[in-house]
Amino acid sequence: MINYYKYIFTLIFSAVLLSACSTEKKYSYDPLADSLRFTGEVHLRNIKQLTFGGNNAEAYFCFDNKKLVFQSDWDKINDQSCDQIFVMNADGSPYSVNLQYQLVSTGKGRTTCSYFLKDGRIVYASTHEGNPDCPEAVMFKDGKYVWPIYSSYDIYVTDENGVKTEKLIGGQGYDAEATASPDGKFIVFTSTRSGDLELYRYEIATGEIIQLTDELGYDGGAFFSKDSKMIVWRASRPQGDEADVYKKLLNQGLVEPKELNVFVADIEGKNVRQVTDLSGANWAPFFHPDGKKILFCSNHHSQKQGGRLFDIFMINLDGTGLEQITHSGTFDAFPMFSFDGTKLVFASNRRTDRQDSRETNIFTADWIETPEDADLRFKSLN
Repeated sequence: MINYYKYIFTLIFSAVLLSACSTEKKYSYDPLADSLRFTGEVHLRNIKQLTFGGNNAEAYFCFDNKKLVFQSDWDKINDQSCDQIFVMNADGSPYSVNLQYQLVSTGKGRTTCSYFLKDGRIVYASTHEGNPDCPEAVMFKDGKYVWPIYSSYDIYVTDENGVKTEKLIGGQGYDAEATASPDGKFIVFTSTRSGDLELYRYEIATGEIIQLTDELGYDGGAFFSKDSKMIVWRASRPQGDEADVYKKLLNQGLVEPKELNVFVADIEGKNVRQVTDLSGANWAPFFHPDGKKILFCSNHHSQKQGGRLFDIFMINLDGTGLEQITHSGTFDAFPMFSFDGTKLVFASNRRTDRQDSRETNIFTADWIETPEDADLRFKSLN
C-alpha cells in the first residue's frame, strides 16, 4: 500500500513539474529586452529593427515569410538620391556573404511600391525608362502637402536578384502601387489611364486588365485578403470645391492625401463598402489574417495637434471595434502580416533611446492576437 501511495505521489509531482516547465516556456518573454516596444502596444512583442538610416518604407513579406522587399533612399546602400528597391532576410540575418541588402531595381530613376509575386518574382514601379535621373520631388504646392503622381511610372517585374527585369504594365500616365493576390492569379494597381486615379486588376496568366473603381478621387494602395476574395484600399471622395482642387492638382501630377478613408470590395470591384469614417488621412490598409479585421495607418487622433502623428490602428470590417496598435509617439505605418499570421512588419521613426528622429526604418514584431498579462502590464522603460 505504501508503494502504491508513493507511486501516486510521484505521478502528481511529475505532472505539477511538467506543468511548471510548460508555463515557464510559455511565459519566457523578457520585457526588459523589448527596448523598441512602447507602453500600450499589447499586440506587439520582440520588436526588431532591420534598417538603420535614411528613409525605408513599404516592406512586405514574400509568400514563404523568409524575405522582405522594401524601398529605401538610405545612402549607405543606395547611391541614387531617391528610392530604390531592395530585398533582405526577414530575420535580419545577412542576405548573402558580405551583403545585408540586395538591390533588385535598376538603380536608376525613382521607384516605389514593390511586392512579391507567388512565384518569387518582384513587381515594382519605376521611372527609369523615362529618365535615369531622379524626378523632381514636390512636397508642397500652394501651401498644401502633396504626393507627386509621376506619369513616367510603369510597373516592372524582376527576380529576387534584380537580374531579369522587364516591363509588365505600362502605357500613358501613372501606373504604380502594384500588389499580388495570394492565389497567384492577379495584380491590383493604381493608374491614371482613365484620367483619374483608379484601381485596376491585371490577370497574370492572360494579361487582361479590368477597371475596378470609377468614382472621382484617389483610389490606391490596394491589397488582397488572404483568401484572395477581397481587396482593401485607401480612397478620397472629394466633392464641391474640394473636387475642383483635386482635379486641378491631378492635372499637375499631384494629389493631396488630406482626406482618405479605407474601403473594401470583392475582387471584381463590386460590393464596395466604406470601412472607416474618420477625419484626416486613413491609409496603408492591410487585412488581418482572419479576414474580419483590417490594420491601417491614421492621423485622425492627432488632428487637433495638426495631424502630424500617425499610428497603426485595427478595425472590424463593419467599422466597429477601432483599436490603436502602436503608441510610440512617432510615425508608425505600412503594416503587413506575415502569411502565417505570426509576424507584423511596419515602418517607424521609433528609437530605443526615445530621441526624436526623421529617419524611417523597418521593424518586425511578434503579433500577439490575444494579449496576456505580460502584455497588458508591459511598461516601457523610457
